[in-house]
Amino acid sequence: MGTTRDGAEARDPGLQPERTRLAWRRTTLSCTVVVALAVRRLTQSAAPGAVAAGAVALTGVVWLVFGLVAHRRMQEMTEGRPVVLRVRKAGVVALCTVVLAV
Repeated sequence: MGTTRDGAEARDPGLQPERTRLAWRRTTLSCTVVVALAVRRLTQSAAPGAVAAGAVALTGVVWLVFGLVAHRRMQEMTEGRPVVLRVRKAGVVALCTVVLAV
């Protein structure tokens, strides 16, 4: 491998960034399906209107937050050398997953 202008070693990313982007897309699609099923279930349940509306709103917010984090991560993967996933973003993704599971 060669070196770049600033003296850092050049990196051949290969297909790893593309595989990671595809994994984020699959995860986002799975999250979308879970939210759609949850909204369907909540709207067809016998729960009081306010409880169902609050749960639907919560799942919508969780879906938006997860989508935002995933979109930003996919954009970061297009750079020559992607940054390491921050602990805060990983925590947000984990929290979204737990909320959707509940």
